[in-house]
Amino acid sequence: MTKSSKILLVVVTLIVVALVSAVALSNSLFIQLLIALALAYLLNPAVMFLERKGLGRTYGVLIVFAGAVAAALCGVLFLIMSIGGELSSIQINLPGYAQHLYQLIPATIKSYLGIGTPENLTLKLGELIQGARAAAPGLIKPLFLFFRQAFSSSIGLILAVLGYGIIPVYLFYLLVDLPRLKAAVLSLVPVRFQSGCTAKMVEIDTILSGFIRGQLSVCGILAVLYSLGLYFIGIDLAIVIGMLAGIMFIIPYVGTILGIVLSVGMALLKFHDLLHPLLCLGWFVLVQALEGVVITPKIVGDTVGLHPLVALVALLLGGQLFGVLGMLVAVPLTAILQVFLHSLIAYYRESEFYSGGEW
Repeated sequence: MTKSSKILLVVVTLIVVALVSAVALSNSLFIQLLIALALAYLLNPAVMFLERKGLGRTYGVLIVFAGAVAAALCGVLFLIMSIGGELSSIQINLPGYAQHLYQLIPATIKSYLGIGTPENLTLKLGELIQGARAAAPGLIKPLFLFFRQAFSSSIGLILAVLGYGIIPVYLFYLLVDLPRLKAAVLSLVPVRFQSGCTAKMVEIDTILSGFIRGQLSVCGILAVLYSLGLYFIGIDLAIVIGMLAGIMFIIPYVGTILGIVLSVGMALLKFHDLLHPLLCLGWFVLVQALEGVVITPKIVGDTVGLHPLVALVALLLGGQLFGVLGMLVAVPLTAILQVFLHSLIAYYRESEFYSGGEW
């Protein structure tokens, strides 16, 4: 290895170590940039379409921005109106929920807590409230310490809020400068490797853009299907549960599990039978089957190209190492690593070691 190659290797290693350290020390900043990058990949095709029509990229970004903001405001308004109506229904059915919840409590727990009747439960709740009031003076010192600590880290809190509020700024500059960023990265690659690196960048870009746009589209479709099914089954908070399950599907399998738990729980509280919980479970199973067989293959296709078992292992490993952030990036990062693994395997099979004669 030449001296220049050694220097380059050291520099690349230092950059990788610095990036990993930055992610470890500032998860919130990395998540903000990750959200902005995902939105940039989502909106970039519309910007490129306007650019092909002869509009400048900056003006195209502004038009797409305005459309995205208008769509987001309409969606938020719809959710607010829907949630308001569902909360009114919850308030009306609240006494029935309390009665059903009391009936679901096992007899041993009722006996242990001394709530043999609903009236006893009311008395116990009153005693808990009185106990909380009596303990209030003793909580003054811990509360004081808590608020002192909160105010002492108020700068960090303000920076965190500003960080998430500045995501649109990140998004704007990413959309405007995305072609130049790609060109700048490519310019750092030695000339003799640029053609191969360009091909790999195109492949990675295809995987990332296809995964992000496809996964977000799948999440939106699942949110609508979950909400419609739960609404017709008669579950309160159907739209809230359906939307939450659809959004959380950005982390594979998590949204489905969360939706099943919440919808089955609401069905048990409202109907106190087995039919409606089974209907909720059956609807989620049916939609999940449609997602695996029809929705994801049609929208995402084989862009990512990961075996389901590999994706599941990557998801669990990412969650184990880096928590929620690791689960968010596990699947696309594994797909990118697979690109380089395929190149490494192809290089190995073309090598003299693989195709040479016997030793």
